Amino acid sequence: MPEFLLRLVRFIGRLILAAAAVAGLAGLFLALLVLTDGARSGLAAWLTTLGAGVAAALWRGRRRTWPGRLGPFLPVIVAAALTASVCVPTVPTSRRYPPDLPFVATQHWSLATGSRVAVYHYPPARDVTRQPVPLVYLHGGPVRGISVIDHRFLQLLARQGHDVYAYEHAGGGRSDLLPMDQYTIARSVRDLAAFIDRLDKGRVDVLGFSGGAVVLTRALAAPRVAAQVHRAIIAEPGPMDGPTARISGHRGRPSARDLAPAVAGPRSTRVPRYAVALGFMQLGLLAPDTGLIEQAEAVNAVRAADLGSDTASAYCAPDAHRIPIEDTTQNFSFSPAASLNIQQTIKDSPSIAPQLKRSRTPAMLMIAECSSQVRQWATTILADDLAIQRTQYMPGVGHRIWNGLDDNNERASAVITAFLQDKPAPLPNYPTRADIPTFLRGRR
Repeated sequence: MPEFLLRLVRFIGRLILAAAAVAGLAGLFLALLVLTDGARSGLAAWLTTLGAGVAAALWRGRRRTWPGRLGPFLPVIVAAALTASVCVPTVPTSRRYPPDLPFVATQHWSLATGSRVAVYHYPPARDVTRQPVPLVYLHGGPVRGISVIDHRFLQLLARQGHDVYAYEHAGGGRSDLLPMDQYTIARSVRDLAAFIDRLDKGRVDVLGFSGGAVVLTRALAAPRVAAQVHRAIIAEPGPMDGPTARISGHRGRPSARDLAPAVAGPRSTRVPRYAVALGFMQLGLLAPDTGLIEQAEAVNAVRAADLGSDTASAYCAPDAHRIPIEDTTQNFSFSPAASLNIQQTIKDSPSIAPQLKRSRTPAMLMIAECSSQVRQWATTILADDLAIQRTQYMPGVGHRIWNGLDDNNERASAVITAFLQDKPAPLPNYPTRADIPTFLRGRR
C-alpha cells in the first residue's frame, strides 16, 4: 500500500476512535444525568464525566512521549464542550411573567388553597339581556396560560350576555408558581372551589375545555364542589382518572397534525439544555422536579413552536393550511414539568365513576368531529355522569372547537348559550348513552 494511503487510513482510524470516545463520554454524561436526576444543573454529571475522561486519557497516554500524551485529551475536550452546553442556562432562571394584555385587566386573587392566580373578567354587554348566573371558564393545558384565541371567545360570550370570569391555573400564564409536588389534579379541583368561594356570587356555571374539562368532571364527582356549580359544560375532555387514562381507542376524523406546515419561530428544543431536560422529562427519565432545570427556567424557555404538532392536531385536516395563530409570543406560557406532574396524578388516581354517577349537576358534553382526543375519554364521562342532559357533536372542527375560523366561534357560543338558558339545542342530541357503541364503531 502506498505510504500516503497508509497514513490516510491511520488518520481516518484515529478520527473514528476519537468520535467514538466523544460519543462514549456524551453517553456517560447522559446516563449520569439520569442517575443523579440532573443534580446541580447537571454539573454533578458533567464533572464526573470530565474526571472519567481525564483518567482515561492519562491511562491511554501513559506510554507515549510527551507530545503524544496530549492526543487522548482532544476527545475529552470536545465532549466536555458539547456536554457543558446542557449545564448552562440560556434564558432567565427566575420567572418572567407575560405583560398584561391590552384589552382586559389582569387581577390577582389569593385563594384559600394558597394559590395566587391571574383573573380576567368580561362583564356582559350592556345592550343584551344579562344572564343571571356568572360563567367561569377553565382553560386547557394543563398549566398553560389562557391564549389570545380563548380570550376572543370569552369576549364573544360576554357579548351574548354572559358575565364571564376566567383564571389561569396556578403555575400558568400570570399566575404564581407552586412547589412542584403541589401540582396535582386534586389541587386543581380545590382551586376551582376556592375560586368560586372567592367570587362570592353563589352557584356558577362552569365551562371546562380539554384539561379544564377534566378539572370540571372531577369537581362534579366531589359533592362539596359540585354543589357550587349550577350548570356544567364539558368540552373535549382528557382522561378523567387512571382507568380512563389507560384507554387507547378511537379518535375523531383526521386532524391536521401531519399535514400542516411547521410552525415558525424559536424552539427551546433546538437548545441542547432544554432538548435534553424536556425530552428526558417527557420520557420519564428525569423527574418533573429535576435538579437539571428549575421550574421557572423551563417556563421561560418553552415557546409556542415547541407545541406546533399539538396545535395542528387540534384542527381538521382541511384546515391544515389555514391554522390561525392562537397566541402571541408575549402572552404564551406553558409549564411542562407542572403539566406532567398533574397528568401523572390523573394516571395514578383510582376510578371516579362511582362518585360521578351520583352527580346531580345538569351538564352538557361537547365533542369535536376531528378531535385528537381518544373518543372513550368523552364517552366514558357520558356513560358515568347520569346528569348529562345533552351531547353536542360539533361538525367541521377539531379539538380547538372555537378557533376563529369561519363561524366556528358563533356556533360554539350558540350551543353553550342554549344549554345555559335551558333552550332547545342547535344540534341533535348525539351521541346519547345508547348511541355510544355505534358512535365508537363509526369513528365519527
